[in-house]
Amino acid sequence: MNNTIETGKTAAITSYILGIGVFIAMSMNSEDKNTFASFHIRQGLGITLTFISLGLIISNFDSLLISAPMWIFVSVLWSYGIFSAIKGETKPMPLLGGYFQKWFSNIS
Repeated sequence: MNNTIETGKTAAITSYILGIGVFIAMSMNSEDKNTFASFHIRQGLGITLTFISLGLIISNFDSLLISAPMWIFVSVLWSYGIFSAIKGETKPMPLLGGYFQKWFSNIS
């Protein structure tokens, strides 16, 4: 188990680079299929899609009172995910992490 975490840590951390990081991590994990990396790739994909979808919705409003909470929410989830990957843990993000694991279960 510990070897699985160490070999998948680079891909896991890379998956949290919003946008392109998920695709880089998927490429890094395509041959060996590390379960630790796969967990964090699903989390990273979820936070990226959440960021994009919330950004598209909130961009229609030109208000800091609406956009600031979105940025705080995404930043907290991102921080939780990347620090979990750095520490070698597989704890889902608060609120949405369990859904990300279920929705993207075909990504391994």
